[in-house]
Amino acid sequence: MKLNLLILLTTLFALNANAKVEKMDDELNPYADNIEEVLLENDLLNADSRVFVEEEPVMSSEYVEVIDEDGSVVNGMQTQDCFRDTCAVFIEVDKSSQRAYIRINGELLEDKSGSLKGGILRATTGMKGHSTPNFDRHPDKPLRIYKRYSSSKYPGGNWYDKSGKAFGNMPFAVFIKGGFAVHGTTGTDGNKNSNIGRLGTVPLSHGCIRLHPLNAKVFNEAVAIYGANKTWIWVHE
Repeated sequence: MKLNLLILLTTLFALNANAKVEKMDDELNPYADNIEEVLLENDLLNADSRVFVEEEPVMSSEYVEVIDEDGSVVNGMQTQDCFRDTCAVFIEVDKSSQRAYIRINGELLEDKSGSLKGGILRATTGMKGHSTPNFDRHPDKPLRIYKRYSSSKYPGGNWYDKSGKAFGNMPFAVFIKGGFAVHGTTGTDGNKNSNIGRLGTVPLSHGCIRLHPLNAKVFNEAVAIYGANKTWIWVHE
């Protein structure tokens, strides 16, 4: 009788723990078969929070000649695209350590949550079966960037700032490619059972890169200023 009760209690505890983890992972699934449809739904849901960035012409390493109407060369210039930390906005995400680093105009972003020093930021990447791909690139254009972002599947989840304003369950989202994004997450500092509390521990997301909302906000705002051409995202093991 005691053994059966112990087994029952153990099973209930395991189910409850799994339910908590599942609840924390209620966000966009980039690997969903209908991801393009979901992204369109989410775009409509979050239309008032999307930031439209006017991009500069694509740069290249070729010599560009500007030709006058009579065929004469009136100007020539050497243009060079940026790469990694030579870009105005650069984020590096180390999946093995669940850490991230953000540089804006060469300056390391100090953790706005006050958790870590030296420009080290806690991050969460994709769990087993939903691993975050390695990226070494500019984000896709047209740039999809949102101040507030909620998934259509879980529109009720929110992160709230100090004033009580809601920013969705994927606040300050910057999409890299398809459904994969860098975004803030939900929860509260000090709560080890929340997404924020689990940042920097183990991979838990469906494939996106989670940051503390305060850090995601700075990254989001910088990308909105400089655009995709001057933003680089490097995700590696």
